[in-house]
Amino acid sequence: MSEPTNNWKVPAALETEIDELVSHYPQKRSASLMVLHALQEHFGYIAKEAIEWTARKVGVGPIQVFELVTFYPMFRQQPVGKYHFKVCRTLSCALAGSHELREHLCAKLGLEAHGHGLQTSKDGQVTVEFVECLASCGSGPAVMVNDDFYERMTVEKADELLAKLRGGKP
Repeated sequence: MSEPTNNWKVPAALETEIDELVSHYPQKRSASLMVLHALQEHFGYIAKEAIEWTARKVGVGPIQVFELVTFYPMFRQQPVGKYHFKVCRTLSCALAGSHELREHLCAKLGLEAHGHGLQTSKDGQVTVEFVECLASCGSGPAVMVNDDFYERMTVEKADELLAKLRGGKP
């Protein structure tokens, strides 16, 4: 893990909020997930510096925090666009067409159709990501855009949603 950059800093108000949060746990390390959530909410993603800062704050090694960040799919290690499309890739959604849906979204946004991980459009507005189960196995393909949930998503519905979000007429 690299050394923290000099320009990365947790604002005092956020650190106070995190200290209060940590104080509610019998062991500091038990607050690790909540600290990461607070940092991601503020910064938009979990940078290497955030992992190291969290490790110091809760008294564990950076590798232990890194394991949490890489295990839980709700944590991101890079910034996302204004609209973050999470397309479920697990079996039920895959059988319902989630792979084709993701490929269509990527093609429409100029992204690599078979790329891995987060991909963000050149204008920085839309990020597409394949994710594990969104818990809608009977109504796939399931998609989340930021905190909004969509079931039975089709290519046509995705095009309408993209147009609406980007200011075009649906």
